[in-house]
Amino acid sequence: SRPNGSQAEPRIAYHHPLLDKRVGISAEDDSAVWSDSQLQQLVERYVEAAQVAFTSGFQFVDIKACHGYLLHEFLTAHQRPGQYGGDLQGRSRLLCQIIAEVRRTLPELMIGVRLSLFDWPPFQSVDGVGQMCTLGETEPYRYAFGSSPQDPTIIDMREPLELVSQLKQLGVVAINLSCGSPYYVPHIQRPAIFPPSDGYPPPEDPLVGVARQIRAVAAFKQACPDLPTVGSGYTYLQEFLPLVAQAVVRQGWVDSVGIGRMVLSYPELPADALAGQTMARKQICRTFSDCTTGPRRGLISGCFPLDPFYKKHPAHTELNRHKGGEST
Repeated sequence: SRPNGSQAEPRIAYHHPLLDKRVGISAEDDSAVWSDSQLQQLVERYVEAAQVAFTSGFQFVDIKACHGYLLHEFLTAHQRPGQYGGDLQGRSRLLCQIIAEVRRTLPELMIGVRLSLFDWPPFQSVDGVGQMCTLGETEPYRYAFGSSPQDPTIIDMREPLELVSQLKQLGVVAINLSCGSPYYVPHIQRPAIFPPSDGYPPPEDPLVGVARQIRAVAAFKQACPDLPTVGSGYTYLQEFLPLVAQAVVRQGWVDSVGIGRMVLSYPELPADALAGQTMARKQICRTFSDCTTGPRRGLISGCFPLDPFYKKHPAHTELNRHKGGEST
């Protein structure tokens, strides 16, 4: 979070022993930690934003609890004291309060939630490959949601399913399942062969990451069949994306497939696939990650390698400078 354009001003749910070091936060500095009273005011800001969406003509809003952003961060706040931390009821309290207040204020506005179904500890580049950061060889990792503290690479769906049961009772109409964070574990969140400039080379074949998400969502759908569910993480499949999407929907593993980065390079893909047309090969996203490197460096996001508009944009020159002069 950069409220005034500075990287030194993050607002956090709690002190994280690994992530604090990345942004230079002292474990003794509590000025960046949201207080309970500030969170009450934040709930009001969410309601105001939902009102803007509703009066602008939108039929639903997506209240995100994913990718390391604040509401996801609170789901991992096992170590935070008080009413917004500790057990699942406390860690999910902020998300549930926001949804309840939006529903109370705007009963005609539908609400969806994007949820990181599971998470891993941060990774960093070590000897040219991504490697998981650890607290210690035997210390459990109590800073994730949807994974085992003893081995955080093992998905544990008990809490996510319990949370989704709460969300359904609050009137959430659909859920988009993702995982992890694009900032500290991008290789599991959006599998790609080329990492963003502040990332690390993937420690596994990106297809492994795609399959991990598909299987996790399929298991979730089996346990929660009556909630409309959207899957994520398919872009790396490239030419095979429509085929795999059709297969998983047909098998009942998910209700629909969401497309993210691919839309930047190939917005016509869904229409072409539904019309039975051959895919436009030169528009298919190859996961160069420039669309991520751009905003990480304060630039616009776009498909710089494939979109003629962005190829000629002044930001492309600046982007290559940040990448060390390389060009695509």
